[in-house]
Amino acid sequence: MADAIRLPLELFYEREARHPNKTYMVQPLGGGQLLELSWADVGEQARRAANWLRSRELPPCSRIAIISKNCAHWIITDLAIWMAGHVSVPLYPNLTADSMGQVLEHSEAALAFIGKLDDWASMAPGLPQGLPTVSLPLHPHGEFDYRWDDLQRSAPIQDDPKPAANQLATIIYTSGTTGMPKGVMHNFSNFGFAASNAITLFGVGEDDRLISYLPLCHVAERMFVELASIYAGQTIFFAESLDTFLADLKRARPTVMFGVPRIWTKFQMGVYSKMPAQKLDRLLRLPIIGHFIGRKVLAGLGLDAIRYALSGAAPVPETLLNWYRRLGMEIQEVYGMTENCGYSHVCRPGKFKQGWIGQNNPGVEVRIAEDGEVQVRSGATMQGYYKDPLKTAEALTDDGFLRTGDKGEQDAEGNLRLTGRIKEIFKTSKGKYVAPAPIENRIGEHSRIEQVCVVGDGLPQPIALCVLSDVGRQEAANDNRDELESSLKALLAEVNGCLDHHEQLQGLVLVKDVWAVENGFLTPTLKIKRAVIEGTYGGRFAEWQQRSEAVLWHD
Repeated sequence: MADAIRLPLELFYEREARHPNKTYMVQPLGGGQLLELSWADVGEQARRAANWLRSRELPPCSRIAIISKNCAHWIITDLAIWMAGHVSVPLYPNLTADSMGQVLEHSEAALAFIGKLDDWASMAPGLPQGLPTVSLPLHPHGEFDYRWDDLQRSAPIQDDPKPAANQLATIIYTSGTTGMPKGVMHNFSNFGFAASNAITLFGVGEDDRLISYLPLCHVAERMFVELASIYAGQTIFFAESLDTFLADLKRARPTVMFGVPRIWTKFQMGVYSKMPAQKLDRLLRLPIIGHFIGRKVLAGLGLDAIRYALSGAAPVPETLLNWYRRLGMEIQEVYGMTENCGYSHVCRPGKFKQGWIGQNNPGVEVRIAEDGEVQVRSGATMQGYYKDPLKTAEALTDDGFLRTGDKGEQDAEGNLRLTGRIKEIFKTSKGKYVAPAPIENRIGEHSRIEQVCVVGDGLPQPIALCVLSDVGRQEAANDNRDELESSLKALLAEVNGCLDHHEQLQGLVLVKDVWAVENGFLTPTLKIKRAVIEGTYGGRFAEWQQRSEAVLWHD
């Protein structure tokens, strides 16, 4: 089957030759300036950089790091690394110096490209001694061995290198909620299988527009932006910064967009900050005006041209899906992992089933193991973890199925529903097991709760630690605190009414901290680090349990 798969560089060369002058990337440079790059521009810069890489005479398949936020030259660098016969190792742009050093040492990186970063000064000490560095056009202040301009003085390569399908393309280090990240190995066939099937599934093409803002080092953005653009010919618009994101979004007016639940919630909170939720909901219920208002809200967000809106990485609250549906935009949930290129399940348009993700993608086999674990197998399944055969054997069954670690079930139509993480299930002091994820999903449907973590290992009953949204914090600080607390008590009663007795929450604890990547509470893909949360607040669990308050404000 691998022989029939079209591989990334092969597709890139075809597009480079067929429509060289078509705009491929739009990069903000600051101050309102934009850099537009055509397919020919991207190809020429990648070919020059590839020639420079060849001149260094590194061993074939050397690991070369890309340390940068999203930008046009992130993708150009990736193409150049592949053209030169090497393996790209993308790193999250917000790693600590120690974490960056761990990945660079473990991957035995021979070179590091340094691009757009917010705090390079704190990361730089993590560079292994003697590791050569190249600064990309949008680079931070610092000392680097080479500049992108140096590479561009090389003549472009004249050949069209085509790595074998089974050649290693990249090592993606998972963000990991605990311990050392694992290096997921994907070859060109894995990328080709996932990308070619995905663009057929969604029917995207050369007229579509993408906005790149989630980390390109993460598999979702790598597939939905970089690989999809190569296979479908889409134009990529890059976001400049958090402050300019809305303007960047309106400039792009994407037709296809991938987001994580927190992003879709942020959009909703931004709308509510300008118009009270009750007023908007009342307007949306009006027969004719409601449609007009919904389109206006989407246009204000830059989302009025969306054909496909996708959400992954965590479950989306049903109330949020319904809110966007009332605006006139369907968000389809997707399910996948770094270990299978993010290519596993997606809800098909018009086939939404409340509480379920959707069906398996073309070419994906699914089975539910005896312990309830979801296991999948396809041409997108990783080659294993780099230099870690033991963990590879733990992750892959003898017959090639990926153990996802998620518990789930399927209905007669093949729709998948996740019911929790196998390793996250805890036991209360009463000896009863509790799966936190489904409870967290219910709590997270409240419009004023942004993040939630249900804990209870060794406690008589679970409790939910909650982080309020910006709007919720504002209400808590003014005269609306009592109203907010009443709505949260009603939420607790409603959620507990749907749970078995041993699962019912003792109460909600509203923590004062904001959980973020920067303070270590979240992974770079915005998943909560349960161990960090439990370590931070664990000393108060028994006290909070004894106080037995429905809503408790963490002082």
